[in-house]
Amino acid sequence: MEFCSLDYLLKNSDIVSLHIPLTYETKNLISKEKIDLLKKTAIIVNTARGPIVDYHALTDALKNEQISGAAIDVYEKEPPLDKSHPLFEAPNLILLPHIGYATEEAIELRGKIVVKNIHQWLNGNPQNVMN
Repeated sequence: MEFCSLDYLLKNSDIVSLHIPLTYETKNLISKEKIDLLKKTAIIVNTARGPIVDYHALTDALKNEQISGAAIDVYEKEPPLDKSHPLFEAPNLILLPHIGYATEEAIELRGKIVVKNIHQWLNGNPQNVMN
């Protein structure tokens, strides 16, 4: 595995898929300045947390054909979004109502995990314990 800077990654990636927690350091991580580094053919996918991306900057980049497209499943606040939200003005954008996880495969796997957890608990070996 090789590590590189975020700027290098953004300049050289075709697809940027975000999978990070929202922290003080990651809020607006994908800002106008970072979006400016992307290739014209790049696509941004955010399934992490809404405030990680500056959606006003993303809307502008899509409108100006600065990047190729985006897919968003998370927002600054939970859907439904206000009808005046800037993302509704952006072309080449897929918006999901924070249900991107709800595939047949994911739901089946979650069911198996629940059954396994119950079985382990009944056998005195609880799994996924939270305090």
